Amino acid sequence: MNLTEELRSRVLLFDGAMGTVLYNKGYFLNACYEQLVLSAPAVIESVHGDYLEAGADVITTDTFGANPLRLASFGLSEQTEAINAAAVRLARQAVEKKQVRAFVAGDVGPCSFFRQPNRTANRTAVREAFRRQMSALAEAGADFFLLETFTRPDELRLAAETAAEFGLPILASFTPPGNTVSSDEVDEEGVLHFVSLLNEMDAVSAIGLNCGSGPAAVFSAAETAVRHTHKPLVVMPNAGLPKMIDGRLMYLTNPEYFTEYAKRYIAIGVRGVGGCCGTTPEHIREAAAAVKPLAHARVSVEVVPASAAVVKEPVPEAERSRLAAKIASGQKVTSVEMVSPGGTDLSPMLEKVKICHEAGVDAVNIPDGPRANSRISPMIAALEIERRIGIETVLHYCCRDRNLIGIQADLLGAAVAGLRNLLLITGDPPKLGSYPQATGVFDIDSVGLTQLVSQLNRGYDPAGRAIEPPTAFYAGVGLNPCAVNLEAEKEHFIAKVRAGASFCVTQPVFDPESLLSMIRWMKEEGVFIPVIAGVWPLTSYKNAEFMKNEIPGVVLPDELLHRMAKAKTKDEGLKEGVAIAREMVAAVRSETAGIQVSAPFGRADIALEVLGDLL
Repeated sequence: MNLTEELRSRVLLFDGAMGTVLYNKGYFLNACYEQLVLSAPAVIESVHGDYLEAGADVITTDTFGANPLRLASFGLSEQTEAINAAAVRLARQAVEKKQVRAFVAGDVGPCSFFRQPNRTANRTAVREAFRRQMSALAEAGADFFLLETFTRPDELRLAAETAAEFGLPILASFTPPGNTVSSDEVDEEGVLHFVSLLNEMDAVSAIGLNCGSGPAAVFSAAETAVRHTHKPLVVMPNAGLPKMIDGRLMYLTNPEYFTEYAKRYIAIGVRGVGGCCGTTPEHIREAAAAVKPLAHARVSVEVVPASAAVVKEPVPEAERSRLAAKIASGQKVTSVEMVSPGGTDLSPMLEKVKICHEAGVDAVNIPDGPRANSRISPMIAALEIERRIGIETVLHYCCRDRNLIGIQADLLGAAVAGLRNLLLITGDPPKLGSYPQATGVFDIDSVGLTQLVSQLNRGYDPAGRAIEPPTAFYAGVGLNPCAVNLEAEKEHFIAKVRAGASFCVTQPVFDPESLLSMIRWMKEEGVFIPVIAGVWPLTSYKNAEFMKNEIPGVVLPDELLHRMAKAKTKDEGLKEGVAIAREMVAAVRSETAGIQVSAPFGRADIALEVLGDLL
């Protein structure tokens, strides 16, 4: 396994703390936890096993302080090689016994630590200390070096330079500067200094953030780091700050809170998540349920048709649907997003759709299990809307709930039923919704799904078999012009365009310039496809806070939050929200193919008010 390739292809789940678990087992802080690999090997191996059972893809050797300078404070300097070799052996045994596929990270902490009596040890002594530890870890078979919890850039550079001598991949991780036990603040310039340093070091395969005062503070540092590095980023926060309770240090951040931030890290482009001080196998198990479903999503389903004669010329885009024809002609399109009901009565939804149709709206967007909650099948809802109301639908279709066979069956059925407009998305992991016990499938992601639809439009399926007649889907994809990791979003978008996307719909726009800048980039890069701008009318300050803090991919400027906060009544809040939405429409309408407005609480009247003279 190659660390960098794995991090780029899927999200890796790292393990949590070793010291916290040992402390909970009764080994107090005056013990040398690293020496337990020799004196209590079964205990250490069982901790590794618990993390592997919880779902960790990476387990970390019990060697954080196993360099001779730090071991000297326990009189154990001469055991440096033995401790590090035993630690790797125990980790490897745990992987083999659990019969799982996992990395063994050789853990290396700083030499300049508060328990290290010789804080002023010279550079040569520190380098030699690192060299002795790293040599033992490499010889014992560690898959890569994890340099973690460094607070001094010069020492991290020295550790990375030394690690490079051994030819193993290096994950270099630092604690966010300014973030201490007494402060939740993060020194952004300090973060940038570390990131810049590690970007320049070719031997460093990936960059990490770990420790700190908790998930929220480290998230701030991650937002900064992910914007300024092309290398994979791994985040491993503490479980908050410890409190002394009945003579024991306790971390009070629960696994659910930790997991919420694990999902947020991934949403901004972090490629590996795990835990530091205070985290346990329970934290990792909870996080695994949320992030594992996406970890194995395949990007591509590209196949070679069974015969060159199978490939058909796709139906021209303008002939695939009324929506496609209008966009192709340069006319502005309008759409209203409505969520299908959670019960079995479609009539209220149909009444609202009828209002939109009569007002002149071009299409109704129907999400597919948004926020991983179960509702009436969006495909059934779309069929009923088109059959009974006559307006076209844009059916959202996600990869979460069906394997490749089921996806193909649904798409062929949609084609037979006459549904033509699709919005292809990966989908939220089940852990986000009301059914955390459900499993996500994710045979493919949105790129692979777009590729599959493109193949069906050309007359063959993922097995290379002929489809007669070919489908004629007008396939759109999502776009987030305000993504924290904008470069990753652009790469993903290019992949979707190359896979065959015909148009895109954006996340709700609250920063028009970000969208306009993205459109300029699309044109400059030669990957422009028609853009339908998503607009969400805020209904209250509480709703604005929810959008800003809880909806992945949505960026809501503080200025708009302050405007919503001034509303004194419910009516004033709604009025201000509609005014903001209309400003967004006015700012982007000239550069986009149309506008999609969400109907908050299913209120079609609000959406129509936002669309105004576009109808």
